[in-house]
Amino acid sequence: MRQRGFTLIEVLVALGIVAIALVAGLQATTALTNNAMRQSDVLLAHICAENELVKARLSHQMPSVGDSAVACEQAGRAFSVNVAVLPTPNPSFRRVDAQVMDGAIPILRLSTVVGRF
Repeated sequence: MRQRGFTLIEVLVALGIVAIALVAGLQATTALTNNAMRQSDVLLAHICAENELVKARLSHQMPSVGDSAVACEQAGRAFSVNVAVLPTPNPSFRRVDAQVMDGAIPILRLSTVVGRF
């Protein structure tokens, strides 16, 4: 009488295929999680940078040329915003750059031009 069932080699091959599929799924999940975290960081950094640029526009004064650093907390995360005011060829305008950093890692840079009021 012949017994029915799988051989040890067939079981090992099936386990190998399942392991490869699980590793691929884990890598895809990790990539999606990292992408979601990056998107969250960029959104929060955008809010910080936009706040500084709006502050420069609403001051109704020509910003003085130079650099400054401002702390910004959004959703419990601490960012630093480096604001650089640069002259332009037209003396009635200044370029304002806001670069948001997470520690030493740059996340986002926004720029605007502010005119004389």
